[in-house]
Amino acid sequence: MTADTSFAKYLSQFLAEYLPHERNMSPNTIASYRDTFVQFINYMKDVRHIKVEKLTLDKLTFRCIVDFLSRVQQDRGCGTATRNYRLAAIHSFISYLQYEEIEQLEQWQKILSIKALKTEKKAINYLTVEGIKALLKQPDTTTRGGRRNLALLSLMYDTGARVQEIIDLTPESLRIESKPYTIRLLTSTLSKSQNYKHLTISDV
Repeated sequence: MTADTSFAKYLSQFLAEYLPHERNMSPNTIASYRDTFVQFINYMKDVRHIKVEKLTLDKLTFRCIVDFLSRVQQDRGCGTATRNYRLAAIHSFISYLQYEEIEQLEQWQKILSIKALKTEKKAINYLTVEGIKALLKQPDTTTRGGRRNLALLSLMYDTGARVQEIIDLTPESLRIESKPYTIRLLTSTLSKSQNYKHLTISDV
């Protein structure tokens, strides 16, 4: 391995092979991670005067990453959430490098110790009863598509189902042969395990 190509080689492998094939990340997530490193490369060129062809893995230091994240917020006017997302992309790359360049493990561990900043939790706003009624009046029930949309909206309101749970429904999920009518929803947890929950739905 030559030092002058290590960064480019590993970043290309990370974006083109590791993320889509080993982590199974979506194209949108990969594109966002790519944007992070475009910004980082520009930062190294404009601020630290290191051109991309001279950018090597030893330039990825704790102080360098901290300064880059600060500039993301200061110069680009991004919020804490964006800063944390850029950090998550960098952490993912550094975690990948831990197994590819184990000789620099101490350096990688220092970068991985950079913490995400706390973000202010926004209060969840709920629709009022009047708002829900207005929403349910929007579909044009004189058309097939409108009746379908009203049924889906009513189902979401009646069961509290999330959009993805509605998308995952199949005809076998419904039990309408006798009352009370029930619906079986497939839910996914953060650990990617899947569970079923049965809910009773009222007449609509």
